[in-house]
Amino acid sequence: MSDEGGQRRQRTIRGEVRFSGKALQTGQTVNVACKPAEPGTGIVFKRTDLTDSPVLRLDDAVFSKAHARRSTIGTGVREIQTIEHFLAALWALEIDNILVEVDGAELPALDGSSIGFFRPLKDTGSIPQPFPRRVIKIMETERVEENGCSLTVSPDDAFSLSYLIEYDCASIGREDFEITPDQDLFEKEIAPARTFCLKTEAEALLQAGLGQGATLENTLVLDDDGPVGTTLRFPNEPVRHKILDLIGDFYMLGRPVIGRVRAEKSGHRLNAEMIRKIHEKYVKE
Repeated sequence: MSDEGGQRRQRTIRGEVRFSGKALQTGQTVNVACKPAEPGTGIVFKRTDLTDSPVLRLDDAVFSKAHARRSTIGTGVREIQTIEHFLAALWALEIDNILVEVDGAELPALDGSSIGFFRPLKDTGSIPQPFPRRVIKIMETERVEENGCSLTVSPDDAFSLSYLIEYDCASIGREDFEITPDQDLFEKEIAPARTFCLKTEAEALLQAGLGQGATLENTLVLDDDGPVGTTLRFPNEPVRHKILDLIGDFYMLGRPVIGRVRAEKSGHRLNAEMIRKIHEKYVKE
């Protein structure tokens, strides 16, 4: 998306956009109102259900380690969980400034992908603002690794991603996917990919208090024969969803990253470690 004169400018949404639905992990019904914001505001979440309506701004690096299997900002009750699918849509649409009012602790799952966020925001449209975009250009290779999983970000002139996953499940096995995404590619190739779990781990996740809002309509449950009760949108939908998560996690920085990203069996925990490292080096003042 180019702006007049060739300079990338900050953007906000043209009008209000609303989402409602059940949250994936907590099972609560949540309402979201997205509103235009002034230049330089950044991506701001506001918990309207809490007495003092606390505000969480991505630029403040309020990344949280409190929860597994989803990305969270804030601390204690002042938090918002499972923001990665929504942030991936904002990244694709180049939305820099937006106020997101949420009346619960977690964003709604919708269909478990990003497409339900992306299309209403795209249909509403965005407008350029008289501030240049702030970007993070990676200048030297950064790497984090843990227990055979790794995430590497290297200098490049564009944002590109590759992801390798490997599961002890015949319907997934080993999948590798690479993409240099733009808005169109994101909409067609990445945004529709749904969150997933293995059938063998679904019961344990529920016992651990996770997935209280999970259904076969918003989560791919996979066994050796394939998805339970549905069909795949892509032959390699799981790895595409991992790419989706990675895009959203990187946009927790509140500004786009320019660099080549290579993930091998990474997840939200390792992704968060990398964005903290990038924030410390490129954003923190």
